[in-house]
Amino acid sequence: MQKILFVESENCTGCRICETVCSLYQEKVVNPTRARIQIIKWDHKGIYVPMICLQCETAPCVTVCPMNAIYEDKNTGAKVIDYDLCVGCKLCVTFCPFGGAGIDIEGKVIKCDLCKGDPQCSKNCEPKALQFIEATAINLKKRRLAAENLSELMKKI
Repeated sequence: MQKILFVESENCTGCRICETVCSLYQEKVVNPTRARIQIIKWDHKGIYVPMICLQCETAPCVTVCPMNAIYEDKNTGAKVIDYDLCVGCKLCVTFCPFGGAGIDIEGKVIKCDLCKGDPQCSKNCEPKALQFIEATAINLKKRRLAAENLSELMKKI
């Protein structure tokens, strides 16, 4: 069963440990600007939202890459950048509707590759805002959340 990275932003505390471990694992430096995940703070709502590549089934980044430098890892399902082929055109960044691909401080295009099937961000996320779980489990979580929201709405009526 394929696993995917599930984000429960309401659990995010904004600690940014995920950014730190990501940059350390991927780039061997502690520098959140080089992480494949970014925590965005919505000041007006007082919440933090982890932004990461959603590993789309039909990924725009794969489609628009003129060099075919982004491919799907058959073991993990992650869309991975082959830096030997990437020319840095940044079309993947431009066309990603979710902000999953980015550019680090050195101008290099970066995106999550699920740490070769063992995402360090989710392993180190204490409040469980990031979870690496089976896709079917996500459906169950979303249904449960929708039922809870509907229940709360019905109480107000």
